[in-house]
Amino acid sequence: MVWPEAIAKAEVTAATPYNDASPFMTINFDNFRGDRPLQRSTSRPDAAEFAPLHAGKSILVTGAGGSIGSALAQALFDLGPHSLVLLDSSEQNLFHIYSQLSELPGAEKLVPVLGSVAAESCVCNVFERHQPEIVYHAAALKHVPLMEMNPFAVIQNNVLGTFTLATIAKRFAAGRLAMISTDKAVNPRSIVGASKRLAELALLAFGGQATCMTSIRLGNVLGSEGSVVPLFIEQIKRGGPVTVTDPNVERYFMTMDETVRCTLRAATSDDAGSGICVPPMGEPIKISDLAQYMIERAAAAGVSIQYTGLRPGDKLHEEFVSDREVMSPDPVDGLHRVESPHFSEPELTNGIAELNAAVEQRSLASLLATLTRLLPEYQPSAYLLEQVAMAAAT
Repeated sequence: MVWPEAIAKAEVTAATPYNDASPFMTINFDNFRGDRPLQRSTSRPDAAEFAPLHAGKSILVTGAGGSIGSALAQALFDLGPHSLVLLDSSEQNLFHIYSQLSELPGAEKLVPVLGSVAAESCVCNVFERHQPEIVYHAAALKHVPLMEMNPFAVIQNNVLGTFTLATIAKRFAAGRLAMISTDKAVNPRSIVGASKRLAELALLAFGGQATCMTSIRLGNVLGSEGSVVPLFIEQIKRGGPVTVTDPNVERYFMTMDETVRCTLRAATSDDAGSGICVPPMGEPIKISDLAQYMIERAAAAGVSIQYTGLRPGDKLHEEFVSDREVMSPDPVDGLHRVESPHFSEPELTNGIAELNAAVEQRSLASLLATLTRLLPEYQPSAYLLEQVAMAAAT
């Protein structure tokens, strides 16, 4: 079996003979240790090449306590910013990254802010007090099956929150805003994918020469919270089975170090401008192959793979460009550029107002009607359509 470099670097070892009574194992990628209760980057990637843009600047990271946000914050801290504002809606996550960075020289530059990007007053206060010149937007709800059951929360955070952040960043003339997007935004089948596509469209509508707004579409990040790797580790430690939705489901993977570098490059590249970019991703990996690989490396011969069926919003295959988009054939500064259709600022603002009304009314029918009008390529899951039908019948 031939593995991409990111997977080939994995080292899975059994510290004791594997059995159901005393399972213990770790899996190490570039910046991941599976034996930690919180899957955080254990070392800060060397991002010195990006120092010229960031040194002496005021920088805001949203979702700063999440997997990608904390790795970004660690890398940015080393680049000598004037201030580093860490915004997160989770007290636990914010405490973790703030405590971690506070132990290092230069901790006085840190500004921890407990709040949500969807809270306009909070975001305005951050810009008024700290005048961030560069914004990294990593705050997002991302777990597909869970978010299918919480559509209003995901639209409020991922769409309305991004709209709020983009409008305020433009108002305060921040120089650059780079957002973590996902391959799920392409021809979305989940509410997460639809929300991230609309977040991309918000940046396309509001970005310009004054504030460059860039979205970077990423695949699955190895070791990030909620990803399959830590899940498989726990399942193997318990003696199995390892659960995979479908034998043919496949995903694109990248390491946390690659994710940080690509995100910094998306924000700093002079060629990027406002728009969407995609890193070269190589070939996708079958999740069943990854599960079998991990079982073999753990010497867990008794652990089996159980196929559970696709969940609401799941896709067999992800893609990075839709048939309505054009991707540059050759990467520039390590990134492909994507030409994508987009809304004007007034069109998007009207659509956002409709979504906001649907969220406030808790009307799933109105929410899906607006989403499918704004995104004709979005196909809501059978689960969400059933919820609409049930609500109509009562």
